[in-house]
Amino acid sequence: MQIEHLIAFNITLLLAIASPGPALLIAMQTSLSSGRRAGVAIGVGLGLMASIWTGLALVGLNALFELLPWFYGVATYIGAGYLVYIAWHMWRDAKEPIKADVKLDRHAFRQGFLVNLFNPKSMLFAAGVLIAIFPPEMTMAENAVVVLNHLVIEWIFYTVLAIVMNSQAVKRQYMKAKAVIDRVAGMVLCALAIRLVLSSH
Repeated sequence: MQIEHLIAFNITLLLAIASPGPALLIAMQTSLSSGRRAGVAIGVGLGLMASIWTGLALVGLNALFELLPWFYGVATYIGAGYLVYIAWHMWRDAKEPIKADVKLDRHAFRQGFLVNLFNPKSMLFAAGVLIAIFPPEMTMAENAVVVLNHLVIEWIFYTVLAIVMNSQAVKRQYMKAKAVIDRVAGMVLCALAIRLVLSSH
């Protein structure tokens, strides 16, 4: 493995993280509605599970989905259901004041972890990217470097996102239309859940 491989992987990874999807939407909404710490916490959860998927793909466990296609389907439906559950909470709490406490931070971490846990596409994406970028038969040490690198990139991205979302200018605009923004985010999340189910067929 050369440094060029990691650079190519990081560029691809950043483009994937920044592309519109459930993880990005939930991270943005959490940062806005629950504060910077919760935004960082959900990013830690998202990044941790995403890097675990990468680690599993590196050791070939993505083949499990080919051997047991029903497992992929079950995980997809659970993931879609969880996204709808989050969307319902966004809608229900749209008019609630902003809250920030340690319990919310722990909840945000767990939420981020579960969102990516029930998104098997994360592993399939990782497997495709890894095959395309990295040489075959890498050592365990090199695999560990790739996983750790993935984790760091995710954490940096979501930390920066939480900081930006909590800047005074962004926060001021959010507070003016919190109920509308949160409910629109909930509807978009529901649409993404439906898309997740449809794309699995």
